[in-house]
Amino acid sequence: MTVTQVPLVDYLVLGDSPHLTANECTACGARFFDRRNACASCFATDFKKVKIATDGVVRSFTIVTFAAPGVPVPFAAVIVDCGGTSVRANLVNVEPTPETVTLGMKVRLATYSLGTDDNGTEAIGFGFEPA
Repeated sequence: MTVTQVPLVDYLVLGDSPHLTANECTACGARFFDRRNACASCFATDFKKVKIATDGVVRSFTIVTFAAPGVPVPFAAVIVDCGGTSVRANLVNVEPTPETVTLGMKVRLATYSLGTDDNGTEAIGFGFEPA
């Protein structure tokens, strides 16, 4: 059976060099991961796709200890500065404790399998891991 990989979100690009893409306003440079009819910053309507840096620095984090049923806890939710673009994600491949997750921590994009369906389609998610 051939496994087909699909990204969990439209702005995750898979392949040899996984990365995120954003819609950048051509008027003011604001970046958005979702589709926009107009820029929330300047109201312009022209956007271009841009590749987001795959490495960054943790600017904010919280350790989540309570979640919906079936969601394993604890985990670290982070905001990462990737070359000037803020990305919200979970921190993976690290113990989610205040001793191991720190502000200013250098991280890099990481992809992981979320599971495979009966047709061989594998869902791929993303997070960040220590660099």
